[in-house]
Amino acid sequence: MSEILKETLGRIDRGETIALVTIVETKGSTPREVGVKMVVDKDGLIAGTIGGGITEARVIDEAKQALKEGKGKLLDYHLTKEQAVLDEGTICGGDMKIFIDILQPKEEVLIFGAGHIAVCLSKLAKMVGFKVTIIDDREEFANRARFPEVDRIIIEEAGKALTNVKVTSSTYVVIVTKGHLQDEEALFSVINLGVGYIGMIGSSKKNATVFQRLTKKGISQEELDRVHTPIGIEINAQTPEEIAVSIMAEIIQVRRKKEIS
Repeated sequence: MSEILKETLGRIDRGETIALVTIVETKGSTPREVGVKMVVDKDGLIAGTIGGGITEARVIDEAKQALKEGKGKLLDYHLTKEQAVLDEGTICGGDMKIFIDILQPKEEVLIFGAGHIAVCLSKLAKMVGFKVTIIDDREEFANRARFPEVDRIIIEEAGKALTNVKVTSSTYVVIVTKGHLQDEEALFSVINLGVGYIGMIGSSKKNATVFQRLTKKGISQEELDRVHTPIGIEINAQTPEEIAVSIMAEIIQVRRKKEIS
């Protein structure tokens, strides 16, 4: 059991989404007992077994489908004598309830830029449960004195910062750097990585210029259309605090849409 849990946690730490399958109830004769677990990823079985045979194969298929949908599910299986013959082991038949839980990497807000908006936004993101990373090449801005609550500070140029950073569909990227060239570098570095959200601050004119330059670098219009810009929900925000609220509101909106889609 401990090896299965270690494997699960290791996969999640590496940015994978995993299905944890657990037998939660049994009646009669079943191949495994309550509490037995196995781990499934999008390609199939990783570790553990709930008894093998065609029942396990069906559960793996259900787990793969649950991973696609991003939602857990409770399954009921009745094992007849005929079913038992096809499964591994000799059992007389029984009932199993199996729960499939979808485990995802902790959601993270990745903020390019360590200015006033980033200071406010990092506090809000932590308040609503996100892991937070700050990226800026200015140590006088990107430091623990300004960001005591964040999980990680990366002091690096925007275009190089993600070399050793794992991002996933649970990563929400906010681009609020010191200038449009840095914004462009940051956007170029993340736009093809499959993150859950990208928002970039700036006027429509400035962002149109950035988009034109990225198009020349081979970025498709479909990819650019995924970028939320101007960033944030429209609330006529003016101060850094208000802008941070509008950005966080948009991130939460995207987050909840993912949960119900």
